[in-house]
Amino acid sequence: MSEISWCHCDRPPRIVVMGTPERQRVQAAWRRLRPVIAASAEIVAEDFSFAYEFTNRDDVDLVIVLGGDGSILQSARQMGAHQVPVLGINCGHLGFLAALSPEDFLDAWPRVCEGDFHVIDHLMLQVQIIRGDAVVAEQLALNEAAVLSGPPFSILDIDYYADGELATQYRCDGLIVATPVGSTAHSLSAGGPIVRRQLQAMILSPISPHTLTYRPVVESADTLIELTVTEPLPTTCILVDGRVLGALLAGDRVRIQRSPVSFRMLRVPGQNDYRTLREKLGWSGSLNLRR
Repeated sequence: MSEISWCHCDRPPRIVVMGTPERQRVQAAWRRLRPVIAASAEIVAEDFSFAYEFTNRDDVDLVIVLGGDGSILQSARQMGAHQVPVLGINCGHLGFLAALSPEDFLDAWPRVCEGDFHVIDHLMLQVQIIRGDAVVAEQLALNEAAVLSGPPFSILDIDYYADGELATQYRCDGLIVATPVGSTAHSLSAGGPIVRRQLQAMILSPISPHTLTYRPVVESADTLIELTVTEPLPTTCILVDGRVLGALLAGDRVRIQRSPVSFRMLRVPGQNDYRTLREKLGWSGSLNLRR
């Protein structure tokens, strides 16, 4: 957890605003929020095509993302090695990462400008496809990397190496390696555990495993993970945050390790991971909890 500097110098925060252009809710929210933000911040760019180049983190203090969780993932991918703190405004349906509604943002923004927030660093993964001795594809992941068979969707044999040692061979339809942020996404759907976002860990969740002995595994974030598919299909591939990074050929290795950069999100008073789980994912069961 760390702070950022605009609150300690005599200038307004420098903001980049990002969002999905074709979504009417995003445009309507921006028309409503722009005058409020512009009154107390310098808007460096309004990027509704996800094209802004984050080449120097010193030029921007904060990224405001309007949309849903997909827009948050896109912003993380776009910033790459130049990660800037993000404040997400939910203009979609679930909004697990982008937890603030436009109304919540209007309440929180004056406090943000006064420094009443925390910046939480979240683990990101560096995902590489290695063919021979060369890295042929590489991408940062905020949610997960997933090895999938592709049609005709035969069972895969996936060898899992931890720090150079063979741990096991999974027989399954696919394998997800998730961050704590991604533990409540596809990994959860595959039967993986809920992991608190600030933990430094990686979660391996097999998809439709061949036997019940294959259970999700939680590894230290400092573990070097390598995956190989014994007999990949022509359509076998590795997905990173829902996008295809590349096809996997026989002999390829997927290397997954802690990224040198973290994804940084603002947390304002009133935000709480467990409350989000209860309200967004229905985690409360039959409990009648006070708010």
